[in-house]
Amino acid sequence: MSNPLQDPGFFRNPYPTFAALRSASPVQKLPGGGGRSSYLVTGYAEAKEAFTDPRLSKDTARFFAGKETGRNLHPAVSQSMLATDPPRHTRLRSLVTKAFTPGAVARMRPYIESVVGELLDEWAPGEQTDAIQKLAVPLPVTVICHMLGVPVADRTSMHIWSNELFAAGRPERIDSASHAVADYMADLIAAKRRTPDDSLLTGLIRARDGEDRLSEDELVSLAVLILVAGHETTTNLIGNGLLALLKAPDSLHRLREEPGLVETAIDELLRLDSPVSTATFRFTTETTRLGDTEIPAGSPVLIAPGAANRDPARFPEPDRLALDRDTGGHLAFGHGIHRCLGAPLARAEGGIALRALVTRFPQLRLAVPAEELEWRHTRLMRGLVALPILL
Repeated sequence: MSNPLQDPGFFRNPYPTFAALRSASPVQKLPGGGGRSSYLVTGYAEAKEAFTDPRLSKDTARFFAGKETGRNLHPAVSQSMLATDPPRHTRLRSLVTKAFTPGAVARMRPYIESVVGELLDEWAPGEQTDAIQKLAVPLPVTVICHMLGVPVADRTSMHIWSNELFAAGRPERIDSASHAVADYMADLIAAKRRTPDDSLLTGLIRARDGEDRLSEDELVSLAVLILVAGHETTTNLIGNGLLALLKAPDSLHRLREEPGLVETAIDELLRLDSPVSTATFRFTTETTRLGDTEIPAGSPVLIAPGAANRDPARFPEPDRLALDRDTGGHLAFGHGIHRCLGAPLARAEGGIALRALVTRFPQLRLAVPAEELEWRHTRLMRGLVALPILL
């Protein structure tokens, strides 16, 4: 049996594959490399349960201990907060939580709006542009780099390295990028320590130096995680959301007439085409039953928010964009203790960007057929390489 997640067509449109797998079983065993199988969770109820089951560990260092992986990932990436369990995860997360609360994000809105305005001021009605490279990428990169205190001249490199970290099937590129971004952050931390400022990075340094709560490795790892997670999901949210609206003219027209609806429509766009297709690695610490499937101890488990959010048992007519849908409980940002810390920031950036787009460019439309669009070759993220639009 081949792994359907490795089929080239999966990257273009994973949803028929997810639907077929879920129909067969919401939790099922898939073949993996090196003879190691994994279990994929595609059902909504099962995914929500899996996100909170303490028998599913994210401590990848524990899983790979003593195993030869042939990889050279920098520890700042391979052993980030995403790859830890409580109590260490609780301690690390508490250090950055305040920066991403709804209140903190609300104070960021004027800055986000100014960045969106500056980006769209470069666009002229009637021209063709790429919404990914001209908006969906630079907006969240600018915002998260501003928060961390990354110099403007270095921000393009940040995006390139971050993109490389999700290059499916290219482990050498992933490993190289992990060292590049971690080494950069180590140097930037050293610079901030010499010349402190009011950035989030300086705040994390003080938490370590002043209270001895962070090791140097943890500090670098948190900085890398915030940088990468702080813009990858938002880039995909903007691109996927805009495409969904362009493919649904009635919904796009309604948002132009009721721009205030964008803030709540964001959750339906997140549900419909989730920026994270398959969540990061977990494994069972003991024999675990999910749904009707028994998973042996020590088995890798992949939870697919992209599949769960289109489970018809939870969301009727799941493949249809419905702006009035009750999307409460969607899993685009995960669930439980590992729920995306930056969710309020991503929702704010996505809402501000899409609202500005639909109101400033009333004739906005796709420049090429949707079937010709190229999607990123990564099983973790779901995002476009480019989105050519006519203004």
